[in-house]
Amino acid sequence: MQILADRHLAKPDDPLTLLGARVHEAEGRGRIAFALFQAARTAGPVFWIALAHDQDRLLPAALPEGLAERLHLVEARDETDLLWATEEALRSPAVALVIAEPARPLSLTVGRRLQLAAEAGCTTGLMLIHQGSGSQAAETRWNCEPIPGPEDSTRHRWSLIKNKK
Repeated sequence: MQILADRHLAKPDDPLTLLGARVHEAEGRGRIAFALFQAARTAGPVFWIALAHDQDRLLPAALPEGLAERLHLVEARDETDLLWATEEALRSPAVALVIAEPARPLSLTVGRRLQLAAEAGCTTGLMLIHQGSGSQAAETRWNCEPIPGPEDSTRHRWSLIKNKK
């Protein structure tokens, strides 16, 4: 059990570390890049939960090294199933990170249920939300935008816009 607890400890010198056993939110055009960054630096299984009819899919060959082997993609039929699967994955102490892509705004009740599930499983959650559709229950909210640059640039600006701490 000590191993599970240690992997969720926030590093005080790293401002991009997500606090463990909590649910965070990312919005903006660069939210998927932010999620991949967090997944790549997390040890252990990662669950990515999206709606089945969503056209955008991750390609395993394009993922950061070592992530494809740890990534579990879950397709939900509708928003209710997506939230249920997210809550169940967050409750599992075997999961390191749960990333979910809800289509609708998260209510305070839903956000609180997800926080309680993350605390129960000692699991970190990251909700990829649309601009302005987050929950007040989120620990942090990040605005993620790509930055224009050279043709091959993959630069992003990740701004912390909400922090309960």
